Amino acid sequence: MSTKQKRFILPEDEIPTQWYNIQADMPNKPLPPLNPATKQPMKAEDLYPVFSKACCDQEMDTEHAWIDIPEEVRDMYKYYRSTPLVRAYGLEKALGTPAHIYFKNESVSPVGSHKLNSALAQAYYCKQEGVTNITTETGAGQWGAALSYAAKVFGLEAAVYQVKISYNQKPYRRSIMQAYGAQVTPSPSMSTRAGKDVLTKDPNNQGSLGTAISEAIELAMSTPNCKYVLGSVLNHVALHQTVIGLEAEKQMAMAGEYPDIVIACFGGGSNFGGCAFPFMRHNILDGKKTRFIAAEPSSCPKLTRGVFQYDFGDLSGLTPLLPMYTLGHDFMPSNIHAGGLRYHGAGVIVSQLLKDGFMEAVDIPQSETFQAGLLFSKSEGIIPAPESCHAIAATIREAKKCIETGEEKIILFNLSGHGLIDMAAYDQYLSGSLHDYEVDDEEVKKFTKELEQIIK
Repeated sequence: MSTKQKRFILPEDEIPTQWYNIQADMPNKPLPPLNPATKQPMKAEDLYPVFSKACCDQEMDTEHAWIDIPEEVRDMYKYYRSTPLVRAYGLEKALGTPAHIYFKNESVSPVGSHKLNSALAQAYYCKQEGVTNITTETGAGQWGAALSYAAKVFGLEAAVYQVKISYNQKPYRRSIMQAYGAQVTPSPSMSTRAGKDVLTKDPNNQGSLGTAISEAIELAMSTPNCKYVLGSVLNHVALHQTVIGLEAEKQMAMAGEYPDIVIACFGGGSNFGGCAFPFMRHNILDGKKTRFIAAEPSSCPKLTRGVFQYDFGDLSGLTPLLPMYTLGHDFMPSNIHAGGLRYHGAGVIVSQLLKDGFMEAVDIPQSETFQAGLLFSKSEGIIPAPESCHAIAATIREAKKCIETGEEKIILFNLSGHGLIDMAAYDQYLSGSLHDYEVDDEEVKKFTKELEQIIK
């Protein structure tokens, strides 16, 4: 009879009571956002018209390493947290690797992904401020589903702009949002000026997260008692997600191990930062040598092939200018199935950390990610989201290196969500009709050169 422990779960009373704010410990603080009109640094209060005040304050907080989780939010976390830390014995055996592989299973939340960790917090802060309506964007629909549920929990009305290609590819995610009571609109749409401008130039435009953000912000700014909420990229979103890594830190101690490598997929940076930052603080403060790897799609490689400079977070230039690794805000990613990773830029904190050498990035072709996802499903029984398949593919690469070296490295990756509503994507892969998309270097240069002119 096996005595090997498979899952490590914290009791409810050990769910973290504070989020970790890595900004306070970073040797080089992130550069401030700039007002797009004046190019002057912005303060937290400059963001109040768009976001909840609490989130704006958290966004700009570079002093406090620990920020209390409101009790109302923590009570809702108890519906699904702690999430399991799982030893991937099946994947280890399938690979024949001496590496010890663990994954944090964020797919067990009510909406099937990590996104709920920040959605609950943002909806709560809006409710506390007296807001009645919230707007947002979503790619694959994971964030939109989470926000729709969180809005219902706190009695808010939610309007979601879903990237059109995902709206059509993933109809059941749209249904989930509608089941929670949200209004869902494919983006670009004719309901906003931003959407009309895009469709006027390209009537068949299939959308991007940058376009959907523009539409959501425009609606928020033109609707009384309404705020905009965001599912990734911004500092306060990564802050809320650190509940993942803080739990994982305790659970790894339960397993008697500490990660040599931490891996997560990368779109804007929320699940990567949420899993990595609590461990990264020990590299910064205590001299630990853990490697941190962000896995992004080769069709949208802002970390590996983008440039570090100020750029807009949306297509229409409604957001502040953010210092980020970017492909240019008008870059239009290919229609890959990992819709949550189709974003042109990286979060401000992650961009600075990459620039300073605290982390690494890899870009992975779509076919390799689905191959990894199928191996994981066969060996561990969980069908992962296309986004999460990027983390699994990067993990497999590292585990195979251990076969060559004979090292028993400890690898932790974040399983950010399940793929049970993404089976159409798996159907395409299994039928051989799924394509890889690579970004041409000249295409990257074109968009970043145009960006330089815009910023000037």
